[in-house]
Amino acid sequence: MSQATAQKRGFWSVIWDYMTTVDHKKIAILYLIAGGFFFVLGGIEAMLIRIQLAVPNNDFLSAGLFNEVITMHGTTMIFLAAMPLLFAFMNATVPLQIGARDVAFPFLNSLGVWLFIFGGIFLNLSWFLGGAPDAGWTSYASLSIASPGHGVDFYALGLQVSGAGTLISGINFVTTIITMRAPGMTYMRMPLMTWTTLVAGVLIVFAFPPLTIGLFLLIFDRMFGSNFFIVEAGGNTIIWEHLFWIFGHPEVYILILPAFGIFSEIFATFARKRLFGYSAMVFATVLIGFFGFMVWAHHMFTVGLGPTANAIFALATMAIAVPTGIKIFNWIFTIWGGSIEFTTPMMYALAFIPSFVMGGVTGIMQAVAPADYQYHDSYFIVAHFHYVIVGGVVFALLAGLHYYWPLMFATMLNEKLGKVTFWLFFIGFHMTFLIQHFLGLWGMPRRVFTYLDGQGYNAANMISTIGALFMALAVIVLVINIIMTLVKNEKVGRDPWGDGRTLEWSLPLPVPYYNFAQIPLIRGLDAFWIEKKEGNGEMLPAESLEDFHMPNNSIIPFVMSFGLFVASFGALYFASGKEWAIDAVADLPEKPWAFWVLVIGLAITFISMITRSFKDDLGYYVTKEEVLRDLEERERGAK
Repeated sequence: MSQATAQKRGFWSVIWDYMTTVDHKKIAILYLIAGGFFFVLGGIEAMLIRIQLAVPNNDFLSAGLFNEVITMHGTTMIFLAAMPLLFAFMNATVPLQIGARDVAFPFLNSLGVWLFIFGGIFLNLSWFLGGAPDAGWTSYASLSIASPGHGVDFYALGLQVSGAGTLISGINFVTTIITMRAPGMTYMRMPLMTWTTLVAGVLIVFAFPPLTIGLFLLIFDRMFGSNFFIVEAGGNTIIWEHLFWIFGHPEVYILILPAFGIFSEIFATFARKRLFGYSAMVFATVLIGFFGFMVWAHHMFTVGLGPTANAIFALATMAIAVPTGIKIFNWIFTIWGGSIEFTTPMMYALAFIPSFVMGGVTGIMQAVAPADYQYHDSYFIVAHFHYVIVGGVVFALLAGLHYYWPLMFATMLNEKLGKVTFWLFFIGFHMTFLIQHFLGLWGMPRRVFTYLDGQGYNAANMISTIGALFMALAVIVLVINIIMTLVKNEKVGRDPWGDGRTLEWSLPLPVPYYNFAQIPLIRGLDAFWIEKKEGNGEMLPAESLEDFHMPNNSIIPFVMSFGLFVASFGALYFASGKEWAIDAVADLPEKPWAFWVLVIGLAITFISMITRSFKDDLGYYVTKEEVLRDLEERERGAK
């Protein structure tokens, strides 16, 4: 379909197109829109927290509401903002970087995004249906079992649905990268973004099942009268901590590794140099993934695992700093002597190095178990965590948004407004979280909704809140920038940054729906750069121009996800008032319709699955003539 036809279509046909799409580029945009929405929502929750803590003895939020807000802030930012926004950039770039026409399982790619969206909506509907979860984003068992109302049930079921989407996406990316690379694209020629996506995908495959199991046990305990975590009935609350952190620590690397990939691409592009120490970077990435599973109990030094376990996990935590250090030095050497262009993405990348190193240093401080006894559950931990996640992941998301925007939308975000966003965010970030290290060392505990006057926390908390306002302003400027860019809609051509090194920049913009008319031949690392230097700037084809196969769009992923969304409501209310449900749930009024909602929701999902199984969907062929016609139209449009 030509661009002109696409622009003439009506609003509802575009909506239908996105609801049914299996094209990785459109799925990237779905992730970007939904993840962006949840990012803003999580940011509003963060602002509520900072306003409440700006002054002592504040009653802006009640204690109960504060618990709900901090729980939803953490849960939203980790599961519904950071992960999906990274998936947006993975979907937009990885199939293009490896020379593929789509991901290995386009249908599952669509299912993954809709599961995430419906899981996120379900979780956030808790605000309107009797109260949000209030046991912290980690939902430690004693608190979550005792939590009254349905808040924690929304948490468990919502994360179960959206977590299934993440697991599906992880499997999909691993399969795509292993099986669909273009001829000549050996593992050691893959761009760093592809490598980090591969390792993050493997981590997802191994880390999400423990979370799934933990959430199931929590659902059984709260709703169906089992005793996995109930100590007085022979259960063990510490088991939840183990299950959660066996997922939770690799999750940090699932988030930070693709962020490293984005920065690696940006450093090489805007320093106009090949990434220094490529093979060392690859091995460091794999090592981080490997060590990521060996350190989970450093979150639990104070639960009494004993000196042997504490010592082992402390050593493993210190060891993981080594491959990360290798990466930091390689990035610095990449910049060293480069012809640096200070674009918005490059400024985020340069700011990331010192910010992330600060987060890493405080992490190593906590690896020392006796010291951790002092830092534990103080604001020092909050500061460390945000230096890693905001200074690492959020900086990468903002850098990636500016860097990959032309690839996704064929337009450029305004550089001046981009730099305003950067400075506001950078200053606000350090203002908010640097001072929190000192608050922690002065003794301010985390998760408290207020504090007394005269404890020495007043000025630091006010500075922290002002910093958060700066970050909020930065996001407002960014939204204005996005709206202005969409309204102007000034199209850019191929390789808009001028120094693109990898395959995705070799394509015309907007990228054709089939990606490559002919699968390219890869002659080395930084394949596009090689052709610009040695050839005529065009990728050499690895095949003749022939008809090729593409998958059909399908509404089934949307319907399957909707079925689980409906079933979650049935499961949530089914246990209400039952004598075998735990007190926190059994006190609620019984809902006789809940069983039928559960049945109908599961029926929608299972009927969709059966339909998918029996429907012989063979896709369609893009003909050689159609590709040639498309190329001619693009050439005419370029003139």
